[in-house]
Amino acid sequence: MADRQPNFGAKRVVVGAHYGLRDWLSQRATAVLMVLFTVVLLAQVLMPGPLDYARWAGIFAAQWMKVLTFVVIVSLAWHAWVGVRDIWMDYVKPVGVRLALQVFTIVWLVGCAGWAVQVLWRL
Repeated sequence: MADRQPNFGAKRVVVGAHYGLRDWLSQRATAVLMVLFTVVLLAQVLMPGPLDYARWAGIFAAQWMKVLTFVVIVSLAWHAWVGVRDIWMDYVKPVGVRLALQVFTIVWLVGCAGWAVQVLWRL
């Protein structure tokens, strides 16, 4: 027992996908972007006047708002992908099931983002 080496330093065995810091930073950056978008949207919605279709269409008619909304849609999809992928990697052990769930998640998120962008550019 006395001859066992501690499990740290250069000889430490690290397993997993090694996403750690990059995923943590991407989650925080996309969350901050979504919060800023929410503040901008709330500032426009809380202005005096009726809140009807014409007002919503007016909010998203400006090109800068469409671009900001598009960036937030992509950020939301990425944020969701990182979170759900981590759940699949942590809790689903059979590789085939995990792969199927990951592929389904990607297809679902791309479909939702595509639909959201289509709705956005129709306004």
